[in-house]
Amino acid sequence: MPDFQTLLIYIIPLVFAITLHEAAHGWVASKLGDHTARMMGRVTLDPTKHIDPIGTIAIPLVLLLSSSGFIFGWAKPVPINFNALRSGKSGMIWVALAGPGANLLMAIGWLIIMIIAINMNIPVLIEMGRVGILVNCVLAVFNLLPIPPLDGSRVISALLPNRLSYQYNQLEQYGLYILLGLMFLGGFNYLVRPVVEFLLSWFQYALVILR
Repeated sequence: MPDFQTLLIYIIPLVFAITLHEAAHGWVASKLGDHTARMMGRVTLDPTKHIDPIGTIAIPLVLLLSSSGFIFGWAKPVPINFNALRSGKSGMIWVALAGPGANLLMAIGWLIIMIIAINMNIPVLIEMGRVGILVNCVLAVFNLLPIPPLDGSRVISALLPNRLSYQYNQLEQYGLYILLGLMFLGGFNYLVRPVVEFLLSWFQYALVILR
């Protein structure tokens, strides 16, 4: 069983990754005309505004304690009124991509922290940086899966004609079951892992070059 320090090394990057992911959705939506999330106090870096007890704490903790080799989670979805966006469907795409984009930026931030920690010989921060890069790459790729209600599905929905988009969005009521099924059947090993490993190889290359 992981000790308290190990839990912090995993939980801190995960909480930041999920919090900034959701805040980014709300911030971009606000810039494009929908102020719903801002009015509800969701455009904030305060984790307590975004934490979902099950998705942010319970499931990641169970996966970590079970040494599953895969960790993911989610926060309370930021409310978005896509009809209020000035740029219509293109705005919907930008709002959807804001979350994964924020995760990739955070991965770069953790890379910088890791480089500094290596040069200053701070083992805890080195490991936290490694976990931060991994968690953010996993969340970015995971959320781009075209399974409603993940961000990738919002992009697909915006690109489809209205009738097909409506039918496609009806899958959202089954989305959680589809994701849980994929997780338990090992589907993420084929859908998520190859892309994550590709991203990690580039971060590893950057670490060698920049350190």
